[in-house]
Amino acid sequence: MEKEKLVVIGNGMAGLRCVEEILERDAKKYQITIIGAEKYPNYNRIMLSNILQNKMTVEETIMNPFDWYKENGIDLHNHNPAVRMDCSLQNIELADGSVVPYDRCILATGSKPFILPVEGAELEGVVAFRTIDDTKKILDYARKYQKATVIGGGLLGLEAAKGLVDQGMDVTVVHLEKWLMETQLNEAAGKLLKTDLEKQGLKFRMETKTEKILGESRVTGIAFSDGTQMDTDLVVMSIGIRPETSLAKEAGIATNRGILVNDYLETSEKNVYALGECVEHAGKCYGLVAPLYEQGKVLADLLAGIATEGYKGSMTYTALKVSDCDLFSAGTILADDETKAIEAHDEWNHSYKKVFIKNGQVVGTILYGDISEENRFLKMITQKLDISGLSPISLLTSADDLSGDDVTTWENSDTVCGCNGVTKGNILEAIKDKQLSSVAEVTKVTKAGGSCGKCKDKIHDLLGFALGGEAIETSKGICSCTDLSRDEIVLQIHKKQLKTSSDVYEALHFKQKEGCSKCRPAINFYLNVAFPNEHQDEKASRYVNERLYANIQNDGTYSVIPRMRGGKTNPEQLLLIAKTAEKYNVPLVKITGSQRIGMYGIKKEDLPKIWEELDMKSAEAYAKAVRSVKTCVGKNFCRFGTQDSMGLGIKLEERYEFIDTPHKFKMGVSACPRSCVESGVKDFGVIGVENGFQIYIGGNGGTTVEEGKLLTTVETEEEVLDICGAMIAYYRETGIYGERTAPWMKRLGFMHIQTVLLDEEKRALLLESLDKAGKRDEPWQKVCRDKAIQQKLYTVGSSEA
Repeated sequence: MEKEKLVVIGNGMAGLRCVEEILERDAKKYQITIIGAEKYPNYNRIMLSNILQNKMTVEETIMNPFDWYKENGIDLHNHNPAVRMDCSLQNIELADGSVVPYDRCILATGSKPFILPVEGAELEGVVAFRTIDDTKKILDYARKYQKATVIGGGLLGLEAAKGLVDQGMDVTVVHLEKWLMETQLNEAAGKLLKTDLEKQGLKFRMETKTEKILGESRVTGIAFSDGTQMDTDLVVMSIGIRPETSLAKEAGIATNRGILVNDYLETSEKNVYALGECVEHAGKCYGLVAPLYEQGKVLADLLAGIATEGYKGSMTYTALKVSDCDLFSAGTILADDETKAIEAHDEWNHSYKKVFIKNGQVVGTILYGDISEENRFLKMITQKLDISGLSPISLLTSADDLSGDDVTTWENSDTVCGCNGVTKGNILEAIKDKQLSSVAEVTKVTKAGGSCGKCKDKIHDLLGFALGGEAIETSKGICSCTDLSRDEIVLQIHKKQLKTSSDVYEALHFKQKEGCSKCRPAINFYLNVAFPNEHQDEKASRYVNERLYANIQNDGTYSVIPRMRGGKTNPEQLLLIAKTAEKYNVPLVKITGSQRIGMYGIKKEDLPKIWEELDMKSAEAYAKAVRSVKTCVGKNFCRFGTQDSMGLGIKLEERYEFIDTPHKFKMGVSACPRSCVESGVKDFGVIGVENGFQIYIGGNGGTTVEEGKLLTTVETEEEVLDICGAMIAYYRETGIYGERTAPWMKRLGFMHIQTVLLDEEKRALLLESLDKAGKRDEPWQKVCRDKAIQQKLYTVGSSEA
């Protein structure tokens, strides 16, 4: 049976997403032809500002490369736009004169930028900002000229302006309205945004109307309606978009502002559908990606013969892709007789919050500065939650003030990727079912993070949550922010004396000026190791489990595990645990695999109170640090024991607890070769024998079990303690953040590590370094370290590795 011919006019994000959805539902139903005006395959238009801001390359914006079309049997006519459509004959004429017939046709013609109808708009150096070619042209001008003007203080205009500043240009934004982003922000938030952007080098002319663009062959300046003028070498027009309806209108298809469609994305002509920025549905045109993708799913269901309730419109929300300008706007942001608002302005912390309420429900919100609660308010809006019982204070500020942006605590139904409608549950299910281990893999399978990219940090956090912190992304750089490896970064930290994370991001030209969820904890760790006295530990850069001193569980509750050195406890500790568990109705109290008592199922808001009442230190059951030491009862009680394993385990724990390491560092001490505590699969394992202690290193349990290698046999406990400390120090100095000791040992070589640890002079240097590096405790404390020792150790750690 011959396949139906499906022709898509438009090779952009909306049309291609619909095609992807159709292929997922029924890849054999249609012979698909795609017609595009540009010479490129489908690319992510949202990310063009990131190219200007030096965060991405053109190649990184490509969503569907040319090979994808071939692999899916799609006939692509790119750089060959449709010029005429005959709905009675059901065919389309292209620019080169060829004719493409269709059984069904999707119009996804997008929109075109609005160009001010003023004298001089046609001059060289006056450009729109809509396509890859526009972006390349702007970059070319930025290399040649100094002064730029962006007309339009909306979302895209500000992102373009920041990009031109990052290109080294002197940039002025000309805006007709009283404040920036007036359709998404109110005056208070708009003024905060202007202040922050001015700090980043942007200049503004507000409430200013462009009268004329000056110049003969190319732009030299702008004249304004108030009689003033300004010199400029480049003018970027960014004052809005208009639906592209000309092809549809000439074909007799009903249009208004956009191509008119019903709930099933059907136009006025049979077998012709439309979606994306070109359409008007229920009186609305959408210029954001999330509604376009929602339309694509509905239309894909319809064309695949799957029952659908149709498209009912979208609730829009916005975020700005400019570093250090955190804002979030969603839903209705205008008060009227029925819609009231509650707001809070924190001048000290430069943050603003306003919530709009109608009929006992939140219908909109504006957040600036602190946007950690965007998911909370978005959930209230989308789920139409009844908030009539909340006071203004409790509405504006969640009772849960711990890590409000922690995606691991969200419900599975909460949306992580708004652009693509992907929930936390969708992502966790994909990670589990498809055995995914990187953000790129999650994006490929679920499409989360594939549009604006704002949610990639959250995806990475969910990977760590699902895989126990073992998420891996393979690249030369430590993350997508940089191409630099661990060794290159650490070398530059010492060479340039970089003392803060922001110094590192700026000096080493990270693509994300504030880093990402993968590099932030790594850079914080490397700085702690390099400059323990000067660098202030950045708690916000640590993973949520470390910030809360608790391990998150699969239902969003937490476990509290107090420290019991060597598994040894006493009646006082047991009574405290029992009383606390009873008071807070802890669902589960369990002896853990590491010989401690854990309390599970604790609410996040109870964590500070529980730790206060226990008056015990955390067992570091969650941190990338030295963990507890597992021991057997030893020769004092066991008839097979040859050494005091419990006593040695306690000494190891007392001496090295709370020291940060690249990954978790586990130890075990067995009193005899029966090795009841499985010392052979510990990062540092000790087995008592008649004449002393065997020491094993680099053993790792988990999904892939690595057996430790016998390092040496020593006679005394002090030798065990010293070798252990030297290994921790060397692991800290040379390990890649997130790397367990087994792969660390493979990378450096067992023989090399053995040589370093058994060399008395080097071991003494390592121990001195570790002693002066200090331990981390509540509050984090760092002890001054001798710079000469640091320099010697860095040489040991880099030149010989």
